[in-house]
Amino acid sequence: MITAGPHGARTRLYHRSGCQASSMPRDPIQPSRDSTQLPRTATRAPRDPIQPSPDSTQSPLVLAIDIGTSSVRAILFDRTARIASPAFQKTYDMDTTPDGGVHIDADRLAAEVASVLDDFCAWSGQATGVQAGAGHAGDGHGAIDGVAMTTFWHNVVGVEGDRAVTPLISWADTRPGTVIPELGERLDAASTHGRTGCVLHASYLPAKICWFARTDPETFARVERWMSIGEYLFLKWFGAPACSVSMASGTGLFNAHRCDWDDETLAALPVARDQLTPVTDVDEPVRGLKGEFASRWPALAGASWYPAIGDGACNNIGSGCVDEDRIALMVGTSGAMRIMRRAAEFTIPDGLWCYRSDRRRILMGGALSNGGNVYGWMRDTLRLADEQRVERDLGGMAPDSHGLTVLPFWAGERSPGWHDAARAAITGMTLHTTPLDVMRASLEATAYCFANIHDRLRSIWGDTGEIVASGAGLLQSPAWMQMLADVLERPITASTVTEASSRGAALLALEASGALEDLAAAPAPLGKTFEPDPANRDRYREAMKRQQDLYDMMMDS
Repeated sequence: MITAGPHGARTRLYHRSGCQASSMPRDPIQPSRDSTQLPRTATRAPRDPIQPSPDSTQSPLVLAIDIGTSSVRAILFDRTARIASPAFQKTYDMDTTPDGGVHIDADRLAAEVASVLDDFCAWSGQATGVQAGAGHAGDGHGAIDGVAMTTFWHNVVGVEGDRAVTPLISWADTRPGTVIPELGERLDAASTHGRTGCVLHASYLPAKICWFARTDPETFARVERWMSIGEYLFLKWFGAPACSVSMASGTGLFNAHRCDWDDETLAALPVARDQLTPVTDVDEPVRGLKGEFASRWPALAGASWYPAIGDGACNNIGSGCVDEDRIALMVGTSGAMRIMRRAAEFTIPDGLWCYRSDRRRILMGGALSNGGNVYGWMRDTLRLADEQRVERDLGGMAPDSHGLTVLPFWAGERSPGWHDAARAAITGMTLHTTPLDVMRASLEATAYCFANIHDRLRSIWGDTGEIVASGAGLLQSPAWMQMLADVLERPITASTVTEASSRGAALLALEASGALEDLAAAPAPLGKTFEPDPANRDRYREAMKRQQDLYDMMMDS
């Protein structure tokens, strides 16, 4: 059955067979009065078991900063992309509002990042007032040559001068979805998707900027520049922002083919080219920390600092999925399936996105707003037993033996239908339905969503790539891994790389510096492979069709 897709066309959820400003008023946004700011915790993450001894560490050394949606981490890597330090971490919570807001004060997040760097430099013997061989890392390691960074895609903050005047809003903020109908009148959805690789959706900057303009025109008028958190940190630390091709490619304002801001999109929006940071790339690092930061972090003062890269691209690179031979399947809080390759020309399947890791490589795939968060919601809400018992019981259940059909949209839908207003639904429950039935059905339903993304990728790239799974939300559940292998009808191999996103950022910096000839030269170890069970194929296909029918009914109502 067919549903309305993001381009106005009708889109099948499952199809498996056998730069000028407009006259629109300007405006910004202030944090909601009923937003809730939760306390953060600060921890020093446990030492990684594969950390090499100091005398085996090879220069150059790269410090990787990983800014996620709930934590900031800093880890040192050597020339071979081996971990060369403890992981320093601080966790934090985004502010949320009942109307779908997900945001954080940009200066608060910048302070968290700076605090992690303080901890790293203290460990290295280079915190302010401590001299242990200037420019050298701790435990006998040599000088730190580079600082790489990865941040979550699709975040934005409005800046006046060098100061944030709006909150930094996350990809998960659904409030900009209210302007999508207006955007559809200003921009042709299909051609915009073809140029930018992004659909018209609340996650991306066209909707975010128009929403800021509508909701707070007074503050919006003060905004001189729009930028991501990585750019804002460079503005604070160096006096000028830096925006990589990778981060620009996830905005919805960037032409994925020309590797520059998309003038046609900008002309339809209340934002001008000079309000965006000129696009650079990972091979154009900067030096020269401001005096206060050079004094605060002397171990990093002489390093080359590389512009931030999107977290999805870094996760692919860190787990060894750098060409069409490997497809990355990641489940953290949310989920994604991505393939990276060098391509001069490409088409983007309906319902998927296309970003970049750099000017040479594209990253194509789909993202789910629901992944490990579904598992966590089930565990907490249904008050299931301890996780080991749940895992054992899940593995003992037959496929689709519960009689349930689930739309797993607890956090809305992204790929492929991109329905902001989609919500979870469970049908088929009886007096005999158990909490474990609901859990199993929901994990299977998430697997069906991954199958849809996989089928669309396969329509472009074929079946050649090995599927490599990563993310604690998935790797800690062999039962879920087996479900995915059965539903995708493909073997799935677990990645054994720890800190994949941080490692990916470090690898890009090493390649850009010339220390690494090519990303593919860095080995990424693999673990157990889960083979699909042919006996389960027909049952899962029937269940997928049942889910498709429910999806059609709900989205057409």
